[in-house]
Amino acid sequence: MQVSPLLMKSKGPLAIAIALSVLATPAVQSADPVKKPVSPKNSGEKKATPASQPAAEAAPAKVEAGPAISDPVAVVEGAEIKKADLDAALTAALAQGGRSAADIPPEQKLGAYNMVLEDLIAEKLINKRSADIQITDDEVTATLKRFTGGAPDEQVKEQIEKSGRTMEVVRQDIRQSLRQQRWVEDQVKGKVEVTDAEAEEFYKANQDKFKAPERVRASHILIAVPADAKPEAVVEKEKAAQAIAARVKKGEDFAKLAQELSEDPSAKQNSGDLDFFGKEQMVPEFSEAAWKMKKGDISDPVRSQFGYHIIKVTDRKDPETVDLAKAKPQLMAYLQQQKKQVEVEKLVKGIRAGAEVKVNLPPAPPEPAGGPEAEGAGPASAPKAP
Repeated sequence: MQVSPLLMKSKGPLAIAIALSVLATPAVQSADPVKKPVSPKNSGEKKATPASQPAAEAAPAKVEAGPAISDPVAVVEGAEIKKADLDAALTAALAQGGRSAADIPPEQKLGAYNMVLEDLIAEKLINKRSADIQITDDEVTATLKRFTGGAPDEQVKEQIEKSGRTMEVVRQDIRQSLRQQRWVEDQVKGKVEVTDAEAEEFYKANQDKFKAPERVRASHILIAVPADAKPEAVVEKEKAAQAIAARVKKGEDFAKLAQELSEDPSAKQNSGDLDFFGKEQMVPEFSEAAWKMKKGDISDPVRSQFGYHIIKVTDRKDPETVDLAKAKPQLMAYLQQQKKQVEVEKLVKGIRAGAEVKVNLPPAPPEPAGGPEAEGAGPASAPKAP
């Protein structure tokens, strides 16, 4: 759950987003019920993990009916892309950014469809060219585990089936996406190296992006309180939290109690440790309490939307500017990703120009002069300090 020193947004094959969009729900992720929920306003920022939400929010809502569109919407080297495929892809793409079809004004829906269709066309073209690449079952399993935060297999399976899919279909989609990734990497190999001079030049020109705010490291034990809990149940939860706080203050091991008693789903793996975080990353009640505490302090139970937290501050960091030596590994990776994105776009453009592709989708209306870029359509975001 560590916040990376350099936060990057990269564009990957759309198939993996579609295959795993159902797995992005907090019922499957090993999420921290402390971090702020992702909203449309902050969905472009990478948080350590999204906040826990009710398990009932399983599958994203279907895209509402838009302009009249022919079916199939495109034919790519003989393979059809159906309107249903386009709707599913748009829904998955929006869900990845914490948005839904309702967030798109009707006059912009055709533009959104066209953007997603280009991704689907590129995917079809790359999928055909990567079909012979072998991906092992272990690679598929590792990717699935990474996207689900290591959640138990039965929990993952249940969430997939709740969405109307099957584990086998999801694994097939992951395998296809890994083939695409492997093929693309082979095509751009040798074209995306970054030199020390390039990293130093970027660092000097972007000093403001390497400033880190004050941060706190804390652990917590959560006694969860459902949103619809009755007053008497809330009282019992508060008493339980107070009893745990008393045990910690008498000297019992915080990490051990977190593993045994915390109702944070990730506690058994991290012993309640939330790593370093900025003040704005946490729900307000939690941040306000933690920021008033000194290293080693134990709080009384703190109530938030998730329940009662017993907080232990384990470290603090003052604001700082990250030096080049510390930032360099992540900076090099960021610049390499930037170069890779350019090369991939050139690769796809070249393939697209020579392929037999028929598009039946009406073109998007021109955007007003000076209008805002579509969210997620621009270049990868610049790196930020820890």
